[in-house]
Amino acid sequence: MSKRVPPMADRIMKRVRTKGRGWVFTPRHFVDFGTRGAVDMALSRLAKTGDVRRVGRGIYDYPRQHDKLGALSPDPDSLAAAVAAQSGDRLAPSGAAAANSLGLSTQVPAKASYATSGRSRSRRVGGRSLTLRHSRAPVLDDAPDGANAVVQALAYLGKDQIDAALIKRFAQRVDDQDMKALLQARPQMAGWMGDVVLKIDAARHG
Repeated sequence: MSKRVPPMADRIMKRVRTKGRGWVFTPRHFVDFGTRGAVDMALSRLAKTGDVRRVGRGIYDYPRQHDKLGALSPDPDSLAAAVAAQSGDRLAPSGAAAANSLGLSTQVPAKASYATSGRSRSRRVGGRSLTLRHSRAPVLDDAPDGANAVVQALAYLGKDQIDAALIKRFAQRVDDQDMKALLQARPQMAGWMGDVVLKIDAARHG
């Protein structure tokens, strides 16, 4: 970066460095710094100087570096979060990915797919193909990843598949913060999901 850095670019880089290598971001992450036009101009300048990398339309990253390979590709989860942030949507793992992460299914999604509170769409960004599908189950705002994973896994598995054994396995996978968020979100869920959440909570204390 040149010695005389425009104030906007300097402020942006300070935030970027604070977030650390691997962070994927959009102009929306800097709206508190000034106008959208000024932010766009500063990001464009930083991309030209190589301080940040433009990986898609309106999406940048602060790439992780490898001693031999150089700049590494962005993490798909971080890319998806940035895509969702562009439109202000909430994001959660897809039902299949959630069930796998919770140890409830051995099926591993072949492609990076996510549940979103927004519209369904596919996008290629950062050299990766991402699929965001509108979730019929709620995508919880300001909730731990584990809580959102439970909701999406329940929707993926379906009411008829939830038995005592699965409830016990859910109970073993969630922590206190997950459980608190799930209990608070029961009014947003389908009735049967809310009932399962109560059973998971009971199983944790049984």
